Amino acid sequence: MSARLAALVVNVSRVRDVRRLQGSCERAAAASGWEAPLVLRTTADDPGASAARRAIQAGASLVFAVGGDGTVGACAEALTGTGVPLAIVPAGSANLTAHALRIPKPLAAALEIGFRGRDRQIDLAAADGVVFAAMAGIGLDAAVVGATPAAAKKLAGWPAYAAAAAWHLHRRPATFTVRLDDQEPLTRTARSVAVGNSGSLPGGFLIMPDARLDDGMLDVAILAPSGPLGWAAVGYRVISRSRLDDLQLERHRARRVEIRADAELPRQVDGEQIAAARSLTVAVRPAALVVRVPG
Repeated sequence: MSARLAALVVNVSRVRDVRRLQGSCERAAAASGWEAPLVLRTTADDPGASAARRAIQAGASLVFAVGGDGTVGACAEALTGTGVPLAIVPAGSANLTAHALRIPKPLAAALEIGFRGRDRQIDLAAADGVVFAAMAGIGLDAAVVGATPAAAKKLAGWPAYAAAAAWHLHRRPATFTVRLDDQEPLTRTARSVAVGNSGSLPGGFLIMPDARLDDGMLDVAILAPSGPLGWAAVGYRVISRSRLDDLQLERHRARRVEIRADAELPRQVDGEQIAAARSLTVAVRPAALVVRVPG
């Protein structure tokens, strides 16, 4: 039986030494009976989708996304429906998908899971056409993503997001209309609305503890704390993974979520800002992707 071919789709803005990465991957591949991997680099025009398609055309039976959630989402879009597994080497600032799948950050451990782990089928989602695996949102969460310096995200992790959030706690609430599937719309005055395939906001704040990557559903959090005590109450619930809902933190589930706001607001997908707008529509894509996870 001939050795199998893997490909690395490398976000060069997140990986300083691509040659070192390639060498580590070649050694891990050889130890697991794989060929020396094909290395494809992302560009400003191609965050990973085109590179992943070229990998499939070259005969790769495993594709590594080496980067953050943006790289993972781009590769996931290309691999949807192909049956080719996606492995992840976390190299971004948030790494929400890797965290949800319990992929460790050390390179050797992530490569080991890629070459020797098991396959798992998970859902994806699309937010106004942008494919993602973990989380999208409009309002405060997206504003915090945009306000957190890239260097701080990489070095400090969740404290960097918390520091940026502190500057936005007094941001004026917006009036949101949220339609869940075909139900009557909900109207809420809130700070933000997040829609998740997994439950953590950028920074690792677990806001939807019941969210699952493979349940065919999206989880929705409407965040509307008022004043310091309200923020403290929400913070306690996040830390304790409480499922208690009230007017300050309200959670729902749906397959399609249509959000409209009374003002143009920041928006984010998997920890990356997209263009501000007054609306965000998110739909689940059940069992769309095969991923490599710890065995």
